[in-house]
Amino acid sequence: MQINSKPTILIVDDEPTNLQILNEILQNEYTLLFAKDGQKGIELAQSQEPELILLDVMMPEMTGHEVCKILKSNEKTKYIPVIFVTALTDVVDEEKGFRLGAVDYITKPVSPPIVKARIKNHLSLVNVNEVKATRLQIVQRLGMASEYKDNETGMHVIRMSHYSQSLALAIGYSTEAAEEILNAAPMHDVGKIGIPDHIIQKPGKLTPEEWEIMKRHPQIGAEIIGDHNSSLLKLAKSIAITHHEKYDGTGYPFQLKGEAIPLEGRIIAIADVFDALTTVRPYKKAWEVDVAIEFLKKESGTHFDPTLVEKFISVLPKILEIKNQWPEESESSSGFKN
Repeated sequence: MQINSKPTILIVDDEPTNLQILNEILQNEYTLLFAKDGQKGIELAQSQEPELILLDVMMPEMTGHEVCKILKSNEKTKYIPVIFVTALTDVVDEEKGFRLGAVDYITKPVSPPIVKARIKNHLSLVNVNEVKATRLQIVQRLGMASEYKDNETGMHVIRMSHYSQSLALAIGYSTEAAEEILNAAPMHDVGKIGIPDHIIQKPGKLTPEEWEIMKRHPQIGAEIIGDHNSSLLKLAKSIAITHHEKYDGTGYPFQLKGEAIPLEGRIIAIADVFDALTTVRPYKKAWEVDVAIEFLKKESGTHFDPTLVEKFISVLPKILEIKNQWPEESESSSGFKN
């Protein structure tokens, strides 16, 4: 993406007259790039990464639909909004364009006010999505920062977040709600930032005094996250402070029992422990998956919600797929401190 005070728009059209018309309409508000054929448009989209693309449909050699399909299949350009500018008004053509990933249609001959309004609206949506993506990156990075105190790569937060999402989907969460679990889960142990390194990294059993200090991290995490209107941060705070509660009421910090523990806390408890068991930590070797599953079964109804344990086991193939997708860089270090 170019560093420029004006958003960059790529206009792809084989007719010079159409390029000139759009140039006159948009030149004062945007930085414009022009391409007279589909291939050149694809190249400019990949090299310049404009904020939005205006794309003609009927072009020789490569149609706008073909261009759009290629753009949406490329990781670098798939999220750039594409607006078709076309004389075609058939509903079937519009449906095809939307199916390929276009966000809007503008019909020719173009109306300057409509062109400006449509572009402004879609660029506003891009900005909103960028803010969301940035917020998510901050949440994930802060979560990973806490894991670097006792996990060399910080991959734990990625795996357990995806485990949590899979479990949430298995128990009936909507796609959107499960994604929010995925996005909030990395903050579960952010409170470890406030725990001294000599306790976090101790290669052995903690003393009673050290354990009491370790048990403060859920409340420290909740304090770090704070109170917000954001549903994501509200969820992250709930997860941080409840994921060490146990189903039988013997957990911490509040000794909540059964369904008094928020569902998100019960979900993260299983995902967090399973990943901790099956990966190397400074104080332990990785457990075999079948041994870890037996542990979950053994603790079902005491540590863990028994219904959630059953659902977790039912999606084990997906869990193992996630585990293999984000392995630790080293599996060579040398039970269980959580």
